[in-house]
Amino acid sequence: MEKLRVGILGGTGMVGQRFISLLEDHPWFEVVSVAASPKSAGKTYEEAVKDRWKMSTPIPAGVKGLIVKDASDVSGVSEEVDFVFSAVDMTKDEIRALEEAYAKAGTPVVSNNSAHRWTPDVPMVIPEINPGHLEVINAQRKRLGTERGFIAVKPNCSIQSYTPALHALMEYGPRQVVATTYQAISGAGKTFKDWPEMVDNIIPYIGGEEEKSEQEPLKIWGRLTNEGIVKADGPIITTQCIRVPVVDGHTAAVFVSFDKKPAREQIISAWNSYRGLPQELDLPSAPKQFMKYFEEENRPQARLDRDYENGMGITIGRLREDIIFDYKFVCLSHNTVRGAAGGGILTAELLKATGYITGK
Repeated sequence: MEKLRVGILGGTGMVGQRFISLLEDHPWFEVVSVAASPKSAGKTYEEAVKDRWKMSTPIPAGVKGLIVKDASDVSGVSEEVDFVFSAVDMTKDEIRALEEAYAKAGTPVVSNNSAHRWTPDVPMVIPEINPGHLEVINAQRKRLGTERGFIAVKPNCSIQSYTPALHALMEYGPRQVVATTYQAISGAGKTFKDWPEMVDNIIPYIGGEEEKSEQEPLKIWGRLTNEGIVKADGPIITTQCIRVPVVDGHTAAVFVSFDKKPAREQIISAWNSYRGLPQELDLPSAPKQFMKYFEEENRPQARLDRDYENGMGITIGRLREDIIFDYKFVCLSHNTVRGAAGGGILTAELLKATGYITGK
């Protein structure tokens, strides 16, 4: 199979670096272009990130010598690639304009950014949950006046652990949800070296995160119309989002009430047996088992379990009945793999498998 040519917009930042490290030796995709801010443009990729490479693995050899382009050079990047991943660090208005410019130039954009998450005809996808939302791309292409280009986005990293866990239980009608997320510092693009204030510390505020955590699942569960995706009315979700001194891995403590209360065994079975379209299609980045329940009382743990299924799986534990809600449990996802770059790559694999991304 001839690999599709990929560009990374924002390739020098932490999420961009994660994209590049995960795409090394990918069976379907090859990174042929990296773009970033004007201050990095013109340097080799190795020169641009040499003092701030944050991955635990070395810079892939095939990317080291690429000359970094200016991300605003839409035509220059587009002529080299079949599609791009977007992880740029700009204002939301600038990101919206840039991603639409690429789409209008006939270059599909798979975005890690939040700028287009609430654009009605832009699908916001967790591939195992709402692959049918990709159909809205047809309406988006008409609006943008392009036959080939489009924008698809992944949701916020904070929701990746508990939204799949709730989705697997939809037949029981989850009605009210309280979720407190304990979020790793890499979600802010930081390491302890960059952010020594986080050592031995907790910060009970992450700007904008609680609104995203409460609202984005409702778009994922929304219904498709001719104009776009209309968000679901429920369940009602309320959250608190807390930054904790963990390198990678977002944990969520979840309380939930149901219209039809399931048995504990039914819940665990639903989690362990859940399969989505990525598993059916055997996509390269898809976890074999999307969700795994631990019976041990002290699991999941970030250090032990964030890399489950190469960081693409969800781990769950501590399912108990509650005296106010029906049940409570704890879940964990790797925030820069499943929650960011890995989730974007899996979305791109799904888009290729369903014919939305093709070679030029």
